[in-house]
Amino acid sequence: MTRGEIVIEEQLCKGCGLCAKFCARGCIAPPKDKLSPQGYLLPIFANPEKCNACGVCGWMCPDFAITVYKYIEIEEAAAT
Repeated sequence: MTRGEIVIEEQLCKGCGLCAKFCARGCIAPPKDKLSPQGYLLPIFANPEKCNACGVCGWMCPDFAITVYKYIEIEEAAAT
């Protein structure tokens, strides 16, 4: 099973919330109380177990603040 992980660069994120809005699996929670060094509200990678590394959050980020990593289980990689 493919799973993913995202990293939100706090220095670049302006807390617009587009990543959370367009995440179909609900992996990213909208900004609430975590602030960036510049004072913007930061989204949270709240449900990593649901992430399949589709990359939509990274594509929607206007500030290029999200990096998406895709992990493939060894059994799946051997089967392909």
